[in-house]
Amino acid sequence: MSGFLERLGNRLARYLTAEPKGAQPTVVVGREAHWWNYIRPGDVLLVEGTARISTAIKYLTQSTWSHAALCVGDAAEHPLVEADVAEGVISIPFEKYHGANVRICRPIGLTSADCRRLVNFAVRRLGLQYDLKNVFDLARYLLPRPPVPASMRRHMLGLGSGDPTRAICSTLIAEAFSSIPYPILPNVPHGMLPDADGFYYEIRHHSTFTPRDFDLSPYFSVVKPTIEHSFDYEKFPWQQVIWLIQPGSSVTGRG
Repeated sequence: MSGFLERLGNRLARYLTAEPKGAQPTVVVGREAHWWNYIRPGDVLLVEGTARISTAIKYLTQSTWSHAALCVGDAAEHPLVEADVAEGVISIPFEKYHGANVRICRPIGLTSADCRRLVNFAVRRLGLQYDLKNVFDLARYLLPRPPVPASMRRHMLGLGSGDPTRAICSTLIAEAFSSIPYPILPNVPHGMLPDADGFYYEIRHHSTFTPRDFDLSPYFSVVKPTIEHSFDYEKFPWQQVIWLIQPGSSVTGRG
């Protein structure tokens, strides 16, 4: 039976990773600054996916970001490591997400030694399988209106099977940061105030993290390539428009 479920899960994974016809992300990265020139080892790349599985992840997390990859530089065959539904944990080139809507999240103050430990942790997991239990879970939320209350959506994702030989994208990266350890979004104990004496954070299990947590984290900065590229709004390439104002009519424009 387990072999049957494995085959079914693999077929389902291939279906979920297929791109629906006409699906396109809203790309917000400026064309004058290629994001791969500004990412460095230790950075997390968030991706707005357009595959079927991305629809479920974005719905459950109420976020733009459906996927995450870790930059490992030259420590692997390709500079990014990700957990792919169909292929498992693999290294991929930057070109895979050329033209995608992405965000670079950088851990603040990460030391060189801890960056190496982080990268090595991810590289050692190359070849692991994707958590197929998570694939079955996600498939249930591809309905037009998944029957999941808003308060429960977060808990529906990222739990997986708990099998250490399998991984999902954000879990893999969260586990890598936990190994240093480096905080992403730690838990605040119930009833405790940040300015209270003896305040502390509780460790949050890596399986509960989603891609958007790296964007929300106060311990990661957002690197915007267009700004890093010395953006100057006065030189922005606007289309030249001649505005026509006629009495008694609305303002119209002609290129």
